[in-house]
Amino acid sequence: MVKAIVGANWGDEGKGKMTDLFAGGADVVVRFQGGSNAGHTIINQYGKNSLHLLPSGVFYKNVVNILANGVALNIPFFLNEVETVKKSIAAAGDEDAINIIVSDKAQVLLPYHILLDTLEEGRLKERKQGTTKSGIAPLFADKHSRVGIQLWQLFDDPDLLTKIKDNCDRVNTLLVNMYGAQPVEPQAIFDELMGVRDSIKHYMADTAKFLRNAVKEGKKILLEGQLGTLRDVEHGIYPYSTSSSTLAGYAAAGTGIAPYDIKEIIAVIKAYSSSVGEGPFVVEWFGEQGDELRKRGGDAGEYGASTGRPRRVGPFDLVATRYGVETQGATSLALTNLDVLGYLHEIPVCVAYDIEGAIEGTRTTDFPNTALQYRAKPVFEYLPGWNSNIRGVQSEAHLPDNARRYVAYLEERLSVPIKYISTGPKREETIMR
Repeated sequence: MVKAIVGANWGDEGKGKMTDLFAGGADVVVRFQGGSNAGHTIINQYGKNSLHLLPSGVFYKNVVNILANGVALNIPFFLNEVETVKKSIAAAGDEDAINIIVSDKAQVLLPYHILLDTLEEGRLKERKQGTTKSGIAPLFADKHSRVGIQLWQLFDDPDLLTKIKDNCDRVNTLLVNMYGAQPVEPQAIFDELMGVRDSIKHYMADTAKFLRNAVKEGKKILLEGQLGTLRDVEHGIYPYSTSSSTLAGYAAAGTGIAPYDIKEIIAVIKAYSSSVGEGPFVVEWFGEQGDELRKRGGDAGEYGASTGRPRRVGPFDLVATRYGVETQGATSLALTNLDVLGYLHEIPVCVAYDIEGAIEGTRTTDFPNTALQYRAKPVFEYLPGWNSNIRGVQSEAHLPDNARRYVAYLEERLSVPIKYISTGPKREETIMR
C-alpha cells in the first residue's frame, strides 16, 4: 500500500506533524522531491525537531527512511542533520540508530549552486523570487541541462574532475562577468566531495529497486512531499515557485515506483492561510490583524522551519485550496491548526476573487494565473467562531458546534472528505474521523 502526503497550498500546512503521525504505521517513508530549502517541524517524545532533508520516519526504529532520486542532496547538510537527530534521540535515553538510505541517482548540491542562488537573489533586488538561497534552482537547472552530478559519480566516474572543471568554466563566466564575484576553484570542490564521500557511502543504494521490491512485498510506503501545490514549478504561482514538482503525481518519477501503485493521496490543508516567500497572496492580513494570527499560529508562531522568516497569514482561501486539492488528486484531507482560530468571534472564508480589469467578468471561483492574482481582491463569507480553547481535543464530539460547522463547511465546498483534524502540534492532538 502506497500513500502520499502532500501540501495543497503554499507549503507550511503542517505536513510535518501529519507525516510524523502516519510514519508510525509505515514500513518505509520516502522524500521524493525538493531539498533542504524547506522543513517540517515535529514535536514528539524527543522534543521539538525541524527536519529539512530527512524523512519524518527517522524517529521510528522500525521504519526505513529514503531520500529518493528526486531529491537535491546537500551532503554536508544531510550528515549534520543525521547527527542532530541522533543526539536528540540519545538525549531522551533511546538508541540513536536511525535507518536511512539515499538514492545513488540523487543530484548532489555543490557549493557554486548556493553561491549562484544567493548572488542572483541579490541582483534581482526588489524583483527577487524569495528563494531560501539554498542552491535549489541552480541544481535543478544543471540537472535538466544534464551537467549535474549524481551521487554515484563520486565513486565510479573517472571523468568527475573534468566534469567539475567544465562546470566551473561556465559558472566562473557568470560569477566574474555578471556578478563581479571571485571565481570558484574546481580542485577545491573536487576535494570537498572526496572529503565527504566516505561518510555518505554506506547510506547509498538503488532506492528505486528497493521501493519496487517493497511494493511487491506489500510493504506500507509513505511518500512525503515538500512545500505545496502553489509552489509547484508546473502548476504553482510561477515564477514564485520551487524548482521541482510538489505534486503527488511526481512521486512516481521522483522514486521509480509505478504511478498506479499510489492508492491514497492525503492533501494537508490549514484552517487558515499562510505562506513564506514572495509572490501573490490574495487573502493576506496586515498590521495588528495579521500579527495576532501569526503570533497564535502554533507553539512557535508562524515562522518558517528552515528560514525563520515570518509567514504571511490570512483567512482560509477556498479558491486557492480547491485548486490545490484538485491538482494533487487528493483522496482525503487533513485539516491542521483548527485550534488556532479559537480566538475569533467571526471567521472569514474567501469564496471568490474579484479581479480588476478582467476580460470575462470580474468575479471568479477559479484560481487564476500569477498576474491576475496580483489584481485579485478576496470575496468573503463569514462563519461564527467558537470562542473557546480546543487545543488537544481528540474527539469530534467534543468540538464546539461552530467548530464542527466550520469543518463541515470546508469539506462540502472542497468536495473531498476531511478525515483528519489536528488540534495541536503533538501526535496525539488529532481527531480521526
